[in-house]
Amino acid sequence: MAIDCAPGLAPAVALFRSLGDPTRLAILRRIATGEARVVDLTGELRLAQSTVSKHLACLRDCGLIDYRAEGRQSFYALTRPELLDLLRSAEQVLAATGEAVALCPTYGTSTEPPAEVST
Repeated sequence: MAIDCAPGLAPAVALFRSLGDPTRLAILRRIATGEARVVDLTGELRLAQSTVSKHLACLRDCGLIDYRAEGRQSFYALTRPELLDLLRSAEQVLAATGEAVALCPTYGTSTEPPAEVST
């Protein structure tokens, strides 16, 4: 039997999905330190221009970043300073839970099987 999520959760789910991609999260963390151009991001993150542009478009569509044009250059910046608070809070949760999130069998990043508990 499928369980429907409360309709009010859909925006939060979309927000966390947008933050759940490693490339988008890296871009956001970099932009949180100050404006950046695509060329800055490609160099600093060592990603292809097309990859950076695709993720910037996604973040813009989500309303998390925007850009200002200066001549032929575009400078990307956060649109919501509250996003910095959210990222800081996430870091605090990760620090408090230790490796529990990384070891999560569904969403974790651990490639090793869980240790067996001897009785």
